[in-house]
This record gives sequence, structure tokens and C-alpha cells, in this order.
Amino acid sequence: MKFRSHELSTGKVIQAGKNASNNEELVGAANPKDVLLHTAEPGSPFVNVGVKVLKKELKEAAVFCASKSQDWRDNKGDVVVHVFKKKNVYKKKGMKLGTFGVKGRDKEILVKKKDIEELR
Repeated sequence: MKFRSHELSTGKVIQAGKNASNNEELVGAANPKDVLLHTAEPGSPFVNVGVKVLKKELKEAAVFCASKSQDWRDNKGDVVVHVFKKKNVYKKKGMKLGTFGVKGRDKEILVKKKDIEELR
């Protein structure tokens, strides 16, 4: 399997990058309407949740994204996750591998420490 995958409680399988080059691949392969997640802080996988996403699925995917982040690894506290569509992602010349800009995000999810601990 190219990407890290995780099954949500609804049975939906989401995909996440494993490293910077894998994040490049994941974002590049996403469809314009796909919902993507990434932590507010650098050092997390990009997570592709797909097009039709239930509120419950978005929350679970955010917890998964946060649990795999450097922010969680280093601080063991609440983690902010950004939610946006692939069509709002851009890459400028000179940006580091695995780094993208986002024109606008749909929302922010504050993932609580206890939710991440329950996932592990």
C-alpha cells in the first residue's frame, strides 16, 4: 500500500501520507473536491477523506491526523487540524517537498488530547 490507511467507524477508509514525498503523492493524486486535512503546525500527514464526508467521519479523520503529527509527538496536548478542499491547495516554486499553501480552509477542528489517547 502506497499510503497509510485507516478505517473509520463508518467503514470508510481514509488515506494519509507517511512522509514528505508521500504527502506530495497523496495531494497530487487527490481530486479537486476531495476533503484534505493537515495540522496547523508543520509535520503531519496530509489526510484524504474523500468527497462526501459525514461530520462524524471528519472528526475521526482529524483525530487520526493529529495522532500522527509531530505536534502531538512533541507536546502531547490538544492539536489544531485544518480542513480544506484539494482545489484550494497550491504549490509554489521553491516550496519544500511535502509543503503546500492553502488559499482558504473550510474549518478548523480542535482535537482534544483525550480523543487522541483513546485512538492509540
